[in-house]
Amino acid sequence: MRLLWQLLAVAAIAFLGGQAVNAVAGNPWLTLVAGAVTAVLAVLGYRWVVRRTEQRPVVELGRPTTGLAWGTLIGFALFAAVIANIALLGDYEVRGWGTVSGAAGLLGFMAAAAVTEELLFRGVLFRIIEERAGTWLALLLTGVLFGLSHLFNAHATLWGALAIAIEAGGLLTAAYVATRKLWLPIGVHFGWNFAAAGLFGTEVSGNGTPQGLLDGVTSGPVAVTGGAFGPEGSLYSLLFCLLGTGAFLWLAHRRGTLVPRRRRAGRVDSVTTLAR
Repeated sequence: MRLLWQLLAVAAIAFLGGQAVNAVAGNPWLTLVAGAVTAVLAVLGYRWVVRRTEQRPVVELGRPTTGLAWGTLIGFALFAAVIANIALLGDYEVRGWGTVSGAAGLLGFMAAAAVTEELLFRGVLFRIIEERAGTWLALLLTGVLFGLSHLFNAHATLWGALAIAIEAGGLLTAAYVATRKLWLPIGVHFGWNFAAAGLFGTEVSGNGTPQGLLDGVTSGPVAVTGGAFGPEGSLYSLLFCLLGTGAFLWLAHRRGTLVPRRRRAGRVDSVTTLAR
């Protein structure tokens, strides 16, 4: 039941926040405010529902300290590496400046998206599934679900959804597993998305995102640029995100934060009885 209540609480805030952001989409400054308010309410709602359903301190959302900042820098750096490699092949071009107001609106939009999606997929789904299924199976299942959720975007493709499942499903989950805090994956998620749309002016997950600070355009093979889905469909994104995933999982192994699959109590008891 706690899984259901937690999903309902966070999903309701995400839905209402999304409606508010869409309602003011024509005004980037109101979009910034609506996105920021949605992110804050989602954190407060998650804290409240987890305390009520699990009767424990919500340690995964303790003080952000440096986790949020480091996550944002890592996400930004990873996407910058992707776009730099695409540019080196001549498949990304900056045609001029976009707008500061457009970047501000994307700041709010991406903050809301990063917070609500991480709370839903890492904070609720992965965390609860992992308790019984273990880290590896939970990572696989929630990664697939995360990828499938992007099939509803305007310019979604099956390859794009698969890429998201591998890239973000792996990278963001591994960031949580390594730290057991949600702030790092929230930061990575936000840093990547804002770098893509807010700074470099590219498409994000086939969403049809508005223009950010730069008027950037990609052209060339889909394997390099990701096509209409955006650079997340690029093989460069796959490469850099897999490297990041490996680094976080190595750190999790070193810290001993990987969770093994739990054996069913009934099966253990029956084996013990037969042994007697």
